[in-house]
Amino acid sequence: MTAVSASGSLTAGIDLGTQSVKVMLVDEDGRLAGSGSSLLTSVRRAGATHEQDPEEWWRAVGEASRKATANLGDSEIAGVAVCSTSGTVLLGDQCGRPLTSALMYDDGRAGDEARLVQDAGEETWTSLGYEMQASFGLPKLLWLLRSGTYSVPRTSVKVLHQADLVCSRLAGEPVATDWSHALKTGYDLLSECWPTAVLESLNVSEAALPSVVRPGSTIGEVHETAAAHCGLPAGTPILAGMTDGCAAQISAGALAECRWNSVLGTTLVLKGVTSDLLRDPNGAVYSHRHPDEGWLPGGASNVGAGALSRYFVGHDLADLQRRAAGRGPATTVSYPLASEGERFPFVRPEARRFELGEPRDEVDRYLMILEGVAFAERLCFAHLETLGVRISGPVALTGGGARSRLWSQLRADVLGRTVYTPQFAEPAVGMAILARAGTGSVTDAATRMVRVGERFEPDQNRSERLAGNFSRLTQELVKRGYVSTDLANHAKLA
Repeated sequence: MTAVSASGSLTAGIDLGTQSVKVMLVDEDGRLAGSGSSLLTSVRRAGATHEQDPEEWWRAVGEASRKATANLGDSEIAGVAVCSTSGTVLLGDQCGRPLTSALMYDDGRAGDEARLVQDAGEETWTSLGYEMQASFGLPKLLWLLRSGTYSVPRTSVKVLHQADLVCSRLAGEPVATDWSHALKTGYDLLSECWPTAVLESLNVSEAALPSVVRPGSTIGEVHETAAAHCGLPAGTPILAGMTDGCAAQISAGALAECRWNSVLGTTLVLKGVTSDLLRDPNGAVYSHRHPDEGWLPGGASNVGAGALSRYFVGHDLADLQRRAAGRGPATTVSYPLASEGERFPFVRPEARRFELGEPRDEVDRYLMILEGVAFAERLCFAHLETLGVRISGPVALTGGGARSRLWSQLRADVLGRTVYTPQFAEPAVGMAILARAGTGSVTDAATRMVRVGERFEPDQNRSERLAGNFSRLTQELVKRGYVSTDLANHAKLA
């Protein structure tokens, strides 16, 4: 992204992703004033394990932020907010220093703990509209506490979400978390408190949990030591952020009913808006709380662009895209999970990626994955519709996958609706918008600051040609018991 001439004060957004950290600065009209990124290299994946070294987040924040602020001169920065992956947690000491590695958003080792947590608080989780999963923060917290890998007494440990650690480093002291990051750690969004009785039954002290505030609330100021590390001026207000899926939804301006945001990065996340809390008996959909009013229902699938990384290590993806542009549909079909297990549109920890048939060549395999993700996306929307959610509005595409025009057009064809890409489709921009809104209306701030980039209209001809592959995939998912025949029929393409 190229920075443009900005006017007025700026706000900063920090996105702690899976593979990199991004920092972006925007002005009051949503124009980009500076950006920077830094790769994360401490990833450890093995089976259900997915860990990162939390110290590397802080190193990467410093590098990315120094790049973003390098040419700002005396520009005022009115605030900074941080988003991170949902359900990523670690243990820290009373000062916020990490005691363990971070269990990332899709780490699946807490299956036993998830069942225990679900049973202990089933009434609470049902009232909030979800079931506890192994990828959620509270089961992982229990797993970490049971592991005994920390070097202080259990009574002295604190749970830290990914964004909490970075915000605490920025402030030079522990700070409150936000109700978005706290959701999967069991925070009761209806009562706005931790479910003390449930936690006590699990032998989790409420003292181990952070205080929780509304996203956009001021939780501290950038400390002098942090300012030297990251280039943000000392005294810059730090505002409570949201998870990366919510941040992308803000950057897309999808904050009113019938408008949807589909985030295609390593995995796929769908987010929308409802006035009332949505409850999914299957546990695939859960709702964040809207910073203004209402709810932000959605779900996170394990399909996504991460599957391309598995199949095409060292390949030129731009070249594959050029070669694929004149071909299709693929001769084979796939459910292209980027990691083990599935969370949305169905919950199956045992699910594994599969292919039906052997692709003719690497271009055919590339198309197969692109189609597979688009098919899963259609199933996600169909599942939402069966819950009574209105899905008729336009869909904003964000995440790294939205940079592919071929993929965006394919998704429009499969969904059968208009999709568009915001000009700056980045969670970091969503956090800059939230920092601008503060405790005011995030919807109003996004309406003013979000700029539409490109629109893609569905092509009926291509939709009809893709229907056969979609049918083959849904039939296989029904055969494996992953989705119902009713859902497959409801989602029928063309």
